[in-house]
Amino acid sequence: MSRYSKWFSMLLAGVVAFALTIGVQSAFADDLTHAISGTVKSVDKATKTMVVKTADGTEHTIKWTDHTVVKGAKETGKGVETGSVDTAKATAKGTEDTGKGIAEGSKVTVQYTEKAGEKTAAGIKVASKKTADAMK
Repeated sequence: MSRYSKWFSMLLAGVVAFALTIGVQSAFADDLTHAISGTVKSVDKATKTMVVKTADGTEHTIKWTDHTVVKGAKETGKGVETGSVDTAKATAKGTEDTGKGIAEGSKVTVQYTEKAGEKTAAGIKVASKKTADAMK
């Protein structure tokens, strides 16, 4: 092997390694969790989406799923006592209740992931009235 072919092989291997590293990093970047805090401007339970307006005026449209954890909402825990008797019914009830307690004007902190421009809530924390008043 000539000196140039060795040098070219090493250069090619370096370029391939670099390209693979960039590809792996961008694949993992999609799974990052972001967080925002703001006021719920609107809620659409049919499409399971809400618009959250942050302090700087930016509006974020975020969808929730059956796996989204909602904390601090008044009716979030309903159906738990039923769950010990009939888990399937409680699971269905929990799915229906996921959007409850998230109302227009609520102060929330939302943890979400973003994939292909779509924000999906992993967790929603609804501030209590005292906390919301303190945030004003």
